[in-house]
Amino acid sequence: MKVLLINGSPHENGCTYTALCEVAKALETEEIETQIFQIGKAPVRGCIACGACGKLGKCAFDDDPANEMMRLMQEADGIVIGSPVYYAGPNGALCALLDRAFYASGGFAFKPAAAVVSARRSGTTATFDRLNKYFTMNRMPIVSSQYWNGVHGFTPDDVKKDEEGLQTMRTLGHNMAWMLKNIVAGKQPVPTMEPWQPTHFIRD
Repeated sequence: MKVLLINGSPHENGCTYTALCEVAKALETEEIETQIFQIGKAPVRGCIACGACGKLGKCAFDDDPANEMMRLMQEADGIVIGSPVYYAGPNGALCALLDRAFYASGGFAFKPAAAVVSARRSGTTATFDRLNKYFTMNRMPIVSSQYWNGVHGFTPDDVKKDEEGLQTMRTLGHNMAWMLKNIVAGKQPVPTMEPWQPTHFIRD
């Protein structure tokens, strides 16, 4: 089993990365393989609603990390998405990539998922809520911890002093492993998916 951890920060070894590493270490003690994917610092595109992904099975734009990230998400058994807090929300570049990956792919249903957020002080719960919406719209079971999945600190060294935050990350990793192992042990078929019935509330 493998869990993909997405670092939605432009800082490869910053606070978000520090938090994700703590989750990864807990997963690895449970014999779960991990991979941390860095979205990097290069410019990314936003979705332009062209609809080409419906025919291509991937985003039409192939000059940034979106399609590679989507492929890794499809291959993983579980997904953890981490983001720093920018103005009480996730990194905009991360959201642009997630919008495109989730819109272009239907391959994430029933994969356990979790969000991890990092802030100097506040804005974590709004960011946490925003990221979790990607999962709830895509039939993905959300893995919980012992508190909201956040760490605090201005630098990675600060985060390493957030004992409760780091414990929350470790608990998240162990809980993710527990859920993945139970899914494999249960081997139950996924629920039947009804055809989507969009409602626009326009009346004749």
